[in-house]
Amino acid sequence: MYQSLSRETLPEAVTRLSALDSLMHTLVQTYGSPPLWQRNQSFETLVHIILEQKVSLASAMAVMLRVKKLCPSMAAEAFLRLAESELRAAGVSSRKVSYCQSIAIAVTSGELDLRSLRLCSNEDILEKLIAIRGVGPWTAGVYLLMSIRREDAWASGDRALVVSYAESCDLSKVPSYQEFDEIAKQWQPLRGVAARVLWHAYLSRRGK
Repeated sequence: MYQSLSRETLPEAVTRLSALDSLMHTLVQTYGSPPLWQRNQSFETLVHIILEQKVSLASAMAVMLRVKKLCPSMAAEAFLRLAESELRAAGVSSRKVSYCQSIAIAVTSGELDLRSLRLCSNEDILEKLIAIRGVGPWTAGVYLLMSIRREDAWASGDRALVVSYAESCDLSKVPSYQEFDEIAKQWQPLRGVAARVLWHAYLSRRGK
């Protein structure tokens, strides 16, 4: 059985990470230990993450609330009964409608069994998710981080993470996502904890 982060285990994991990395230690001393930030292991969560692609969290939440009014259960079967025109009127782009429908089809067909993912390795989870059209490394990584909450989960391509790192190190230039993925290897096997520390620092600097 693979262990997931919880409110009880996160503080200890943060302590381990701080002992291994001076930057993480400094950020925790400055901004405190990060929240757990967890989401349900569900089709609804995957839709929400799709809506968060390349937009602000507030904008994505506004659209998500409108989608939930159309589909209160947020079950994959019910979602597939929605007309594209309804979703477009709710603020979902045509491309994201297609992505969410692809996920719904994978869930209803049995191709994607969300409940069984928690029994899989990180690599297998990412592979299963990325196999679905519209789910890339960032979407799959955020799901692994937020829903399955693995200690070493990583959201490749997350803008807030790379900006937070650049700010924390006082860099004159923000690294590329590929460069940052290489940098993040120093935090293995606790990249999921490092991500929470960096997100917490990013939000704290902005008064959020």
